[in-house]
Amino acid sequence: MSERIETVVLDSEGLSAWIAQDRKLLAMLQVFHDMGADLVIGANTIVEATHSRTNMPRLNWALSRIKVEPVTEQAAKAAAELLKAAGLHGHKYAIDATVAEVALRQPKPVALLTSDSDDMTKFCGNQVRIVPL
Repeated sequence: MSERIETVVLDSEGLSAWIAQDRKLLAMLQVFHDMGADLVIGANTIVEATHSRTNMPRLNWALSRIKVEPVTEQAAKAAAELLKAAGLHGHKYAIDATVAEVALRQPKPVALLTSDSDDMTKFCGNQVRIVPL
């Protein structure tokens, strides 16, 4: 990864992999950390990544090291516009659209670590570097 990245956004799969201490993800995060990139998630990513087997102490540790962006009314309206522009709708895409909206408003250049690179590319175009997980 030669270009400098200012902000790294994680989707729920990225956050879950971090909590699970996935080696590939940890190696990526180390590269971004070494370049001084900020780590960011949208607040609803916490909800999406949490389930009955979530290691809550690890989740809380991760959250203490990341910037959590609120999903405000303005952010929700912007995400809804992304959905409309991409011709998508429904629950599956709603969360993805809010993650994309968070990524689009971060200091550039932005990398988005996602398990859903196709949809995220539809939402973000070439404004965000999509890194498949």
